[in-house]
Amino acid sequence: MNKLFWLWLSILVLLFLFILIIFTKLTILVNYYHHNDNDDLKVVFKIWFGLIKYKLNVPLIKIDDNSPSLVVESHSHMGDTAPEDPDSTVNQITQNDVTSSFQKTKELLEKVIHLHVIVRKFLKRVTIKSFEWQTLMGVGDAAHTGMMTGAIWAIKGSIVSILSHYFRLKQMPHLSVTPHFQAAVIQTQLTCMFQFRIGYAILAGLKLIKFWKGGKPPSNFKSEKTKSV
Repeated sequence: MNKLFWLWLSILVLLFLFILIIFTKLTILVNYYHHNDNDDLKVVFKIWFGLIKYKLNVPLIKIDDNSPSLVVESHSHMGDTAPEDPDSTVNQITQNDVTSSFQKTKELLEKVIHLHVIVRKFLKRVTIKSFEWQTLMGVGDAAHTGMMTGAIWAIKGSIVSILSHYFRLKQMPHLSVTPHFQAAVIQTQLTCMFQFRIGYAILAGLKLIKFWKGGKPPSNFKSEKTKSV
């Protein structure tokens, strides 16, 4: 009897944890800052109102002086307080790496072209709670600066249009482009916070695995394509 009791108790606990994880919302905060040759990228993942938090920092993105490659340094840690000696990772991205990545991406797109419905339905479950993108730029010439300002506004407008088409926007994005007519400068800061339930990500992942192993579109692919998402 005691063994049966503990068995049922274990099953109930596992079931409770599974349901809890499915309905848990994952919040991701992205903060990117660029000023001339300096880049800084911070990504924070948190659940349960910040009770569990994981931070990823990429403070160094630069061109290697000795070879045509990019040097990317990053470190990550759990919680709010950064350790004195965080785990650091330094990666060197060469031209061959970029070429190989493009080739793999092309092969991936050719294979998963029919996964658009699955991905799109998941993205519609993702809520962008805030989106702020500020840019200060100048090229040293007033006329050219004005032209570049208009081009940047057009690019930002296109990106926001894509975001509103695929994601749920909680509020209107805050965009700004400030021209600097006296000097050549480029400074931009992008802050974004989006959120989704882990259960939706698990479901989308299972659909992707099923399709990937099957090697063909789901049987209800055509019918899903006609439905609103």
